[in-house]
Amino acid sequence: MRTIVYVDGFNLYYGALKGTPWKWLDLVALCSRVLQPRHQILAVKYFTARVSGTPGDPSKPQRQDVYLRALQRYRPEVEVYFGHFLRHRVRAPLAQPGGNRRTVEVIRTEEKGSDVNLAVHLLNDGWLDAYDCGVVVSNDSDIAEAMRLVRQQREKRIGLVTPGTGRPSRQLMAHADFSRHVRANGLRHSQLPDPIPGTSIRRPAGW
Repeated sequence: MRTIVYVDGFNLYYGALKGTPWKWLDLVALCSRVLQPRHQILAVKYFTARVSGTPGDPSKPQRQDVYLRALQRYRPEVEVYFGHFLRHRVRAPLAQPGGNRRTVEVIRTEEKGSDVNLAVHLLNDGWLDAYDCGVVVSNDSDIAEAMRLVRQQREKRIGLVTPGTGRPSRQLMAHADFSRHVRANGLRHSQLPDPIPGTSIRRPAGW
């Protein structure tokens, strides 16, 4: 079965990778473990955004760049598509208001574009007959409508892979032919080699 996998990078990170030692992740190996052998993985489309350094972790962008270069050198079937971050000031209510102070101004960072990009690619590839099965790795309900439209094409199947062990989105499950989870054991056994063969690219220290 011709299969393309659509990975919501930040949903995968916050749902399954954050706080683990398994960030040097081979996406193709992971998808192969999660899916049945009858799936012929033609491409893994990875949707993310460029991160910025913070005072507490200024090397975030360098680690991300090393990982993306490693992933694409080792797995040419991986395609990377970028959204972007928006930073803006908002006022938020205090959990414990004191005196006349009930709100505080904070900087909110939001990742924009990845869910829209994923949905557009899922739809477009379906209409172009690029796959028999589209597999969505996310738990973001914003993708539900794209899944519904693809599933209306009777010859297409839609799979849902939920990052982590949490409950899958009901909106996404309503339009999935099957569902799986990304679990710690799958992450552990789906790591890129270090270094990447034929290159000097190595896993960042302390990552």
